[in-house]
Amino acid sequence: MAQKTVMTKAGETQPKCFLIDAQDKILGRVATKAATILRGKHKRTYTPHVDDGDVVVIINAEKIRVTGNKLTDKVYQRYSGYHSGQKRVPLKDMLKLSPEKVMELAVYRMIPSGPLGYKVRRKLKVYAGDKHPHQAQKPVALAIA
Repeated sequence: MAQKTVMTKAGETQPKCFLIDAQDKILGRVATKAATILRGKHKRTYTPHVDDGDVVVIINAEKIRVTGNKLTDKVYQRYSGYHSGQKRVPLKDMLKLSPEKVMELAVYRMIPSGPLGYKVRRKLKVYAGDKHPHQAQKPVALAIA
């Protein structure tokens, strides 16, 4: 008997909602778990060209940890295109300004760019505190080591 490869089509799967508490968790480990769930790679029916991932809600983004000297050495850069338009912000300051942005950037950079990647990124919800407006979706709590 021959086995068949199942290729899911758009709209065939119903997305679930997962909740990740990032308190005292390492930034990279939370980001990789979230990116995997957003893409749908945790499912048996994973299809690379179809968005069959789930929604991820991350809370307590302000209480994440990093290893080594990343607090002082890691720098976020952006460039406006004008002379002297380069902005550099260390991770330590970025966590004070907007901890949600730190988590979003970590996850976004693990998802490929393009139309499908942009669609997948919209399913990530990050909150600095432990309150979030997604109780109606009944999110399933995930444990991350």
